[in-house]
Amino acid sequence: MTQRAGAALLPSALFLLCVPGCLTVSGPSTVMSTVGESLSVQCQYEEKYKTFNKYWCRQPCLPIWHEMVETRGSEGMVRSDRVVITDHPGDLTFTVTLENLTADDAGKYRCGIATILQEDGLSGFLPDPFFQVQVLVSSGPCPAAPTSCFSHS
Repeated sequence: MTQRAGAALLPSALFLLCVPGCLTVSGPSTVMSTVGESLSVQCQYEEKYKTFNKYWCRQPCLPIWHEMVETRGSEGMVRSDRVVITDHPGDLTFTVTLENLTADDAGKYRCGIATILQEDGLSGFLPDPFFQVQVLVSSGPCPAAPTSCFSHS
């Protein structure tokens, strides 16, 4: 196998290695609220991630283009603009609250655990455990068909 062919297989191989561990963070796949209101997402994690940093970011979660809000060490709560993350290590959850929603807040987000360079073994090579959340934002009170009044991204 050539070096180039091996490099092309590497991301797929790493994904397969990650599948069992990538499901270690869970929560709702869709949340919805109204412009001007707040919404909260509860993210659950395994005991082994109790001391790790927790984060929330808009997909694709590239720090240069999208703001990432992340807890640091023993901080139980972090606020950045209209986003608050509160870690509840006693019940293995953290809550992300988006305040004063705008229509532009609709989209896909990531609720995750920052593990790179912190786990034993293949640290730095496997992606963080996370799950994706679709945020829907309504411009006002919904009529009988609620899905028709939510903005999708």
